[in-house]
Amino acid sequence: MRELSVPPTATVAIDDALPDMVVRNAAEHPDDVGLRRLVGDQWVDVTHRQFADEVSGVAKGLIAAGVQPGDRVGLLARTRYEWTVLDFAIWTAGAVVVPIYETSSTDQISWILSDSGARALVVEGASHAAAVDSVRAEVPELGPVWVIDDGALDQLTTAGAELPDSELTARRATLTSASLATLIYTSGTTGRPKGCELTHANFLFEVRNGMGLLSGYLNDQGSLLLFIPLAHVLARVLQVGAVYTRTVIGHTADIKDLVGDLGRFQPTFVLAVPRVFEKVYNGAKAKAEGDGKGKIFDRAAQVAVDWSRAQDTGGPGIALRLQHALFDKLVYGKLRAALGGRCTAAVSGGAPLGERLGHFFRGLGVTVFEGYGLTETTAAAAVNHDAALKVGTVGRPLPGVDAAISDDGEILLRGGIVMRGYWHNEQATREAIDADGWFHTGDLGELDSQGFLKITGRKKEILVTAAGKNVAPAVLEDRLRAHKLVSQCIVVGDQRPFIGALITLDVEALPTWLRSQGKDESLTPAQLAEDPALRAELDTAVAEANKAVSKAEAIKKYRVLPDDFTEDNGTLTPSLKLKRAVVMREFGDEVEALYRTDTAAPHPSQARGGTLQQ
Repeated sequence: MRELSVPPTATVAIDDALPDMVVRNAAEHPDDVGLRRLVGDQWVDVTHRQFADEVSGVAKGLIAAGVQPGDRVGLLARTRYEWTVLDFAIWTAGAVVVPIYETSSTDQISWILSDSGARALVVEGASHAAAVDSVRAEVPELGPVWVIDDGALDQLTTAGAELPDSELTARRATLTSASLATLIYTSGTTGRPKGCELTHANFLFEVRNGMGLLSGYLNDQGSLLLFIPLAHVLARVLQVGAVYTRTVIGHTADIKDLVGDLGRFQPTFVLAVPRVFEKVYNGAKAKAEGDGKGKIFDRAAQVAVDWSRAQDTGGPGIALRLQHALFDKLVYGKLRAALGGRCTAAVSGGAPLGERLGHFFRGLGVTVFEGYGLTETTAAAAVNHDAALKVGTVGRPLPGVDAAISDDGEILLRGGIVMRGYWHNEQATREAIDADGWFHTGDLGELDSQGFLKITGRKKEILVTAAGKNVAPAVLEDRLRAHKLVSQCIVVGDQRPFIGALITLDVEALPTWLRSQGKDESLTPAQLAEDPALRAELDTAVAEANKAVSKAEAIKKYRVLPDDFTEDNGTLTPSLKLKRAVVMREFGDEVEALYRTDTAAPHPSQARGGTLQQ
């Protein structure tokens, strides 16, 4: 077993707890701006003193409503300012936060509330309140429910107005670093979600050891715009880390106007999933092609990649520096403007970004630091940063984290970031965390000679072809999704004679491409499934993806689906991970069509897809 141990740079004392940082910021930097709140279309400054006062007011209201130390309080809302106030208020009351994705189904809401034994709940709007009412009989322990859009924070503050500050001091005194801070339920790609028990120490260890690696961006001069769900552990950790480092925080949940929000807020740092970066790239490429400047964009992209690669091999030569400077004025500046104009770095998590895309963004002046972690490891267990950056990897383990690769290739992690266990599920805890404290991630990876970690696939998602060839689908899927017309894909072939794929189209990118082809822009994916020009594009995309694997692992056939994989149709988790079991069940007929003996090698026009010649 290959093992790497990184010593911690910070520790956590037994009496440390998360709400202490809010009190400290208010005492030491009361008039500094800590957050910006979106009111209408204007960003309004919130000082550390104002934020602390709001947190205290809401915490008193929770106490007045009967919330006791250790009680679980649900929080079901989109990413917004009130989420952060409530998060710290629940902790200040000595209670435990149970985040719920605002897109959760009634069945998921019922399960999380009942399994956690939640005593109170804050929801965003009337539709969420109605969903909770519909399952009230299944969650008998649930008490009051407050609605943010109906003035929940003001209601709580008014209700607790008579409580003395000493009550909050007493509640914070009930907390230790070992106290449970939150129960975060896993997205549940299979089976019922499990509640991950994360303590105050887990968060503080993660933040204190991890934020120092990004201190050039997350500091009292920086700003962070959060737009991925705060129910996701990575956004949550960045939120806590920003409060800890006094980085100004903004929130937006309306990603339809994300470019507008980025332009108005002008963050220095952002957090996103790879799909956001893919859309920025593909959108810019499609626009350039639509304006007849596709070749210029392609050249600029290649120069950005070459310039980034050169940083790791002694630096660019004079010719490359001149080309880079030219394209910085013509292309890169416009792309940076799409991120607000001040953004110089970002963190990408949730899935692999892809080496080429990583080099592209680094080359245009926005370094995307890829990291790796799980809910069970309080988000990041490894991350790239300025002092240790290798594009194509997820970086080195954080200080205080031990990483190992087992004999079968599984990534094992140990340290202060690893959860306490699964809520009320001792068997699952024993299966995940062994007697030596190693958390078994279920992911496959490699540690190189410099200590950089690379993810190669999921242990449970390895496909074994009928010929006995082991294939990690993630490698092919990541490269396929990089194509401008591809939204999602799933690679199949377990116990089958060859590897195939189901592909969905990006409906936002389609109109520009259709226009460039002289076709009707209203054509749908279903209508285009047999289009020769589309198949030619996808043939190229598949061929490019196949370059990353051997012939035995390469995609031989694919089919274009009429509908995308989305959270709404149940094929993606809220963190945009593919639910393979659901896709295989819902699109089983499409998979079977790939392997019918009478269409083993059809002409592409006979199927909604194509056959690749190897």
